[in-house]
Amino acid sequence: MGLIKSAVSAIGGTLHEQWEDFVQCDELNNDTLMIKKTTKTGQISAKSRIQVNPGQCAIIMDSGKILDATAEEGIYTFDASTSPSLFAGQFGPMFKEMWQRFTYNGVPPKEQAVYYVNIKEILDNKFGTPNPIPFQDWSHPIPNQMTGTVSPLRVEIKCHGKYTFKISDPMTFMREVAGTASIYTREQINEQMRSEVIAAFQNIANELGNSEHKVPVLEMPSATGEIQKMLEAKEFDAPIKRRGISLVSFAVESVIPDDESSKKIDNYELSSNRFMQQGTLTGAYASAVQDAAKNEGGAMNGFMGVGMMNMASGGMIGGAAQAPFNNQQQNNSFQQMSDPFARSNADTASTNNVAPAGDVSNKKICANCGTEVTGNFCTNCGTKYEEVQAEPQVKKCPNCGAEATGKFCTECGTKID
Repeated sequence: MGLIKSAVSAIGGTLHEQWEDFVQCDELNNDTLMIKKTTKTGQISAKSRIQVNPGQCAIIMDSGKILDATAEEGIYTFDASTSPSLFAGQFGPMFKEMWQRFTYNGVPPKEQAVYYVNIKEILDNKFGTPNPIPFQDWSHPIPNQMTGTVSPLRVEIKCHGKYTFKISDPMTFMREVAGTASIYTREQINEQMRSEVIAAFQNIANELGNSEHKVPVLEMPSATGEIQKMLEAKEFDAPIKRRGISLVSFAVESVIPDDESSKKIDNYELSSNRFMQQGTLTGAYASAVQDAAKNEGGAMNGFMGVGMMNMASGGMIGGAAQAPFNNQQQNNSFQQMSDPFARSNADTASTNNVAPAGDVSNKKICANCGTEVTGNFCTNCGTKYEEVQAEPQVKKCPNCGAEATGKFCTECGTKID
């Protein structure tokens, strides 16, 4: 038994009455994946006509066995005296392989029918992640000053989009999914498809966020080409393909970070605007200092560049680089203020215009009058303080004869020239 393709001229109203049966299908829309067609008697007699429209695959079943199949559009004559038509159309080799071993259990005996499978692209299938999924966002790098490396900001995102699919293997689709149902619709497989598409998308998101691709989190909707390549190369849609279905297109329409991730991104952007990405620039500052130090021929030029970098940032880069030392000074000050005895000694030394205990090496004495100097000039006589000083000059009071080192006698108050 097989199909013989009829000539176009054989399609006419006058010949239609001569045909025993005429089987056709016009109901394969975007929501119908397969539908069964037969005659009133359940038998397709010889010389019956079977019409195959564009985007359809017709599979003729006889008591659970495939008699013939074709995906080539046209009108065919069913002839019981001929062998199969070698399964014409795009699925010919596939049909040949499965012809003799394709059977169903529980099919009524001696029932003949044509199963029309929709092989068009099924459009407008929506998906969305029910829970946030992790993503490594390289558009917000976190510097590690210890290792000199950066790591991505870890965020949690929800995604929504659409995908299209088509039945790429009608035989496998019937065996694994539709069986010999009178009709099989998209709604019956929609939830399972959506779950498997989301699982595939999670694998895709991991790839998009790795160190090779580094796709920014908010630019994922524009990565349609990369997503399609990953599906083909990595076969993340393998469970779908095992049902004779293939994903044709996959588009992410929106990416929404969860509340916690939104705060992370906002804080990062705020810090970036306020401190010019202080962490990253500090790393650049440190690298510039190291490069300048290694530059034997132009170290001064290198350090001038570092200085300009610091000036351009308003001193924040250098401030960030000096932060550990500033913190140490703040800690020392805090320890001093927290020690009542140290604070008391410091206050007393300040009041008496002398250096605190333990700080004698820093005491400065005016060479003219012997007064302790805390600045660049003596507060008693106005003499400029020099780093290297001779011993104070000892004078005798002309009135009482007492020795003095200042402008006035400490015994009688007489002015000493």
